[in-house]
Order: sequence, then structure tokens, then C-alpha cells
Amino acid sequence: MTILKERMIEDLRLRGLSANTQRAYISAVRQLARHYGKPPDRISESELRQYFLYLKNELGLSASSFRIALSGIKFFYHHTLERDWTILNMARPAREKRLPVVLSVEEVCQILSAIHRRHYRVCLTTIYSCGLRRQEGIDLKVGDVDSVRMMVHVRCGKGAKDRYVPLPQRTLDLLRGYWATHRNPIWIFPRPQPSDAYSLATATKPMSGTGMLIAFKDAVVKCGIRKPASIRTLRHSWATHLLEAGVNLRLLQSYLGHSSLNYTALYTHLTHKIELQALEKINEVLDHLTW
Repeated sequence: MTILKERMIEDLRLRGLSANTQRAYISAVRQLARHYGKPPDRISESELRQYFLYLKNELGLSASSFRIALSGIKFFYHHTLERDWTILNMARPAREKRLPVVLSVEEVCQILSAIHRRHYRVCLTTIYSCGLRRQEGIDLKVGDVDSVRMMVHVRCGKGAKDRYVPLPQRTLDLLRGYWATHRNPIWIFPRPQPSDAYSLATATKPMSGTGMLIAFKDAVVKCGIRKPASIRTLRHSWATHLLEAGVNLRLLQSYLGHSSLNYTALYTHLTHKIELQALEKINEVLDHLTW
């Protein structure tokens, strides 16, 4: 590890940024250095300007991808190198006004029922029924499930914020059933380790999300669903379904962990007309799944 990279990691940690954000920012600076074939501290402001133009005009990065690259590079030059360059404040990602993809209740049921590996199916069902982000579901610990209050404690979510979300009874039953197959004292979805003969009971890390991502995509194709759905689509669908079922917008904001109500209000553009009646609540939705 170079001194610069080590210092940047220290700065990221001091700022309290999440592990995922740290990896994304470090990757952005690494790609910049690779592009010019020299250490990032030897790159000039004019070269940085050309690099941002390259990302926009030649690579055609989406606004979200460009924002990540810009944020990582900006953090490195502002905080690690303490350079206040004009280009860092001038570069801006294009504003996107896209609505997220939303699946119907029936489509969610089809996809989840088409996933055969139990640990993936249970994790994805939990992600949907609790409105979690992918990593929040994967990182779920035994102590995070409160069966007395019927709540899930989401720790260190986006922005390093904790929150509580409702736990449907059917989801609790699924989690208990799956946990009983391995009884890991910490993780609900542990990752097997070759050094421990692939024992889930002694695993010290949560499972990887790569396999689950592939399983989800395969299930979408298998079900003949043409929407560009991803695991994140389950969270968008959950929020939309709850809103249609009459859940208060501010309560939904709390469940989703949004810092601004404006983000949550986006789902009002995705709901069906009131005359069509609210869709079934999450517990009722889960009753339709076949195992």
C-alpha cells in the first residue's frame, strides 16, 4: 500500500464514511492514476479537467457513476492533498430525473419463488419485506432481529445512520427457519470458510452478495419479466406497495432512512390510482409465496 493511499484511507475513516464509500472513492482515484500512468499527486489541474471531460464525453458515464468518480477524486485532492482546485468545484454531474423501476406484487412473488437456493431466497425476501438495501440484508445479525417488538434494527445504513423497520411475522418465521440450519451466533447469512470445512456455524463474515445478484437476475429472466429490475428494485417496490396500502409518507421516510422527505415523495409518482384500491400489505403478500 502506498503512503498516499494509506493517508487517504485514514482521511476517509476520520470522516466516518462507510466501507462501501471508501472502496468506491479509492477505486475512483486508482482509475485516474491508471489513466495517466502516474501517481495521482503528480497529475495537474489541467489533466484533471481533461479526465473529467473524458469521463463525460468519451466514456459517457451515467450521472450516478460520474458523481461517484467526482466525489472520490474531489475528496482525495481536497482532504488528502489539500489542493483547492477550481475544476473540482466546477465539474458537476448531469441531473437525472428518472423514476425507479417498480415491480407489481405478483412479479415480486414470481421472482422470489423462482430462486431455489434457500439462503438467497430468504435474504431477498427479507430485503423486500423490510425495505432494506442489499448490503443491509446481507449484513443482518442475529441480535438485530427483535421478535418482541417485531422490528429489525438496521445498523450503520447509508450515511452511517441506524433505523428500525417493521418485521412481518412471515419474515420472522423464514429467518428463524433458515438460522436453525446453521445456528451461527452472529450472522443470519454467514459465509462459509474453506479453513473451517465450509462450516456456516463458525463463519466470521456475512455471505457475499455476488451469487445472490446472479440468482436474482436469472430469476427475472426465468419469469419472463422485461423490466430492468435489480435487487434494489425490491426496496423501491416495497416502498411503493406500502404507500399504496396507506402507510404515512413520513413514517415511510423513517423506515427507508431518507434524510429528506423529498426523496420519499418520489414514490408518490409510482403508485396506482386510489380508485384501484391499496395492494395487500406485506404479510399478505408473503402468504402468496410458494416454497
